[in-house]
Amino acid sequence: MQTLDLPQTSRAQQFDFNNFSFGETPTDHLFLAEYKGGNWSSLGVQPFQNLTLSPFALCFHYGQTVFEGMKAFRLADGSISIFRPDKHYDRLSKSLDRMSMPVLPRPLFLEGLTDVILQGQAWLPTDRTDIALYIRPFVIATEARLGVKVSSEYLFAVACTPIGEYYDKPLRVKVETQYARAAEGGAGYAKFGGNYGGAFYPTQKAVEAGFDQVIWTDAKTHECLEEAGTMNIMMYVHGTLVTPPVSSSILDGITRNSIIQIAKDLNIPFEERAISCKELQGNFKNGDRVELFGVGTAAIVSPIACVQIDDTDYFPFTETDAVMFTLKNELEAIRRGKKKDKHNWNYLIS
Repeated sequence: MQTLDLPQTSRAQQFDFNNFSFGETPTDHLFLAEYKGGNWSSLGVQPFQNLTLSPFALCFHYGQTVFEGMKAFRLADGSISIFRPDKHYDRLSKSLDRMSMPVLPRPLFLEGLTDVILQGQAWLPTDRTDIALYIRPFVIATEARLGVKVSSEYLFAVACTPIGEYYDKPLRVKVETQYARAAEGGAGYAKFGGNYGGAFYPTQKAVEAGFDQVIWTDAKTHECLEEAGTMNIMMYVHGTLVTPPVSSSILDGITRNSIIQIAKDLNIPFEERAISCKELQGNFKNGDRVELFGVGTAAIVSPIACVQIDDTDYFPFTETDAVMFTLKNELEAIRRGKKKDKHNWNYLIS
């Protein structure tokens, strides 16, 4: 590992962990690696800094930007772990492959995560069980050349920022039936910039109308739920947890996968199948107790308090005895070392 004039004291000592907005404050360090001549090479941990790129860098023009969202935690015994890095590496590799970008060697990926977090462990205070480090690994095309082509040069970086609760209240969402996030056969399963840029316009229109997020429906018929903005979508009804199956248009969420496994561990009946808008409306009209919630790395488990379908508002169950909170608490207990990690999800680095 290379290091270049790393800060001797951390800005975490002056940081107000009681009053901050997610994503605005980076930790003190950055890990960099570059791809040139067909090979990846580590540039090591460096002070957090701006990147210098040519205006012709292909990442600015043709969409070759891929990233992940992960978390690191201070466990109950004081050690530090990264949550499910192997699963995130697999998804990052699929995204890179879909965008015709070179896959990172697994050891390089883990080196970047581990080195930045160990250098920034002051950002995981031992007395704050509500704080985690959000990790942003990303790869961008850096070849300086205009022209629609696959880049021959890339930069891999890992940056971190502290995170508490991503959403601080239950959400009001709209089922989107006009615009589509992704279609089957496209790149909806890849975590790359274009998927998010294309979603901004309909999401912003929903926000202006008083919603927090949208629930995307399938691009072909707009009849079935797919994702909930920045999260996968789940429903608990009639004693069963239900979520749409992953596909080429749905991101394979790591939190989604973890919640499914926890539900199985707790003997909660589970179904992976399509959820139609008509089915959801029917449940509400029948007076069924319906829990509707999003799951994701940043959001964890976010209850939906109001969902609008075809201009009609419906109100899912969000009281404290909801099953979704049992699932969330179980996940948090595992990630923070308060319960046995029988699936080996926590990757210990200290």
